[in-house]
Amino acid sequence: MLKIITKLAVGVLFVVIGGMLGLKYGSIPIGLVGGTVIGSLFLVSESYLKTVPFGAMLGGLVGLGIGLIFSMLLMIPIEALMADEAARITAAALSAFLGYGGFFVGLSRGKNMTIPAIMRLFKGQEPEEDLMILDSSVVIDGRIADVIETGFLEGIIIVPQFILHELQHIADSPDPLRRTKGRRGLDVVQRIQKMAQVTVKVVDQDFPKIREVDAKLVALARALQAKVITNDFNLNKVAQLQGVAVLNINELAHVMKPVVLPGEVLNLFIVKEGKEYNQGVAYLDDGTMVVLENSRKLIGKNTEAVVTSVLQTTAGRMIFAKPKDEE
Repeated sequence: MLKIITKLAVGVLFVVIGGMLGLKYGSIPIGLVGGTVIGSLFLVSESYLKTVPFGAMLGGLVGLGIGLIFSMLLMIPIEALMADEAARITAAALSAFLGYGGFFVGLSRGKNMTIPAIMRLFKGQEPEEDLMILDSSVVIDGRIADVIETGFLEGIIIVPQFILHELQHIADSPDPLRRTKGRRGLDVVQRIQKMAQVTVKVVDQDFPKIREVDAKLVALARALQAKVITNDFNLNKVAQLQGVAVLNINELAHVMKPVVLPGEVLNLFIVKEGKEYNQGVAYLDDGTMVVLENSRKLIGKNTEAVVTSVLQTTAGRMIFAKPKDEE
């Protein structure tokens, strides 16, 4: 309630100031109208600017300044060719056009500008590129170390201090399974640190007002303009909604599975019975499930099967086949 009263008081103040200026210069209605317009613009802009990132606002101000400077430079030769009144009108129109255009260009271009990036520029440092932040789930999974070791990922790996604290908390858990996962995560981080093709940095930057670790990761990624490496489906979606690039290890694994086409012959070992009548289930080397029709009697045996169809689902890929003998 206090905020609303303050906003209204500021708006009324602008109207009063406008009226007083109108009284001084002999045009009270114009002063009141001008004060009302400025007060309304203040109230609207104050609500809007709360949602604008710092970098976008700074970019907009820089763009506005550049636009006004260009308008002043363009007016130098124009003033010599025009009468005073025409020159003043042209100068006002040019300043409004270039200032407005420069502000919105800067607003859009500066939206990814952050305070750490600005500080690096002031220190004469080049902006860091290819920054990747590790999520605790992908560290515990461990496959990220193999991906980096093969040379498919290069750049700077960021390990936030709050992720290490989370791994340490998991490693100290009384649950044996959680304790094993936490220790494996710490071992994976140590293994990545020893790799020559990447640089690993442990950052202390934290966000005390944010409680959830996933939300802290997204906030850190936005601040550093970095990508997030994870295999957490929910974190993947939240990060993408906030404009943060995500490298999902599970998606990479699905993409890298070999392509199997209908009509292709596979050599399979039937391991168990399927859900439907007279079905058998086998698995490829990459873990892809293969469902075979009329193969219950072949459980525990090797057989050649012909692929009939391939189904792609959100959980992965499923292959349907039938024994080659039935062809």
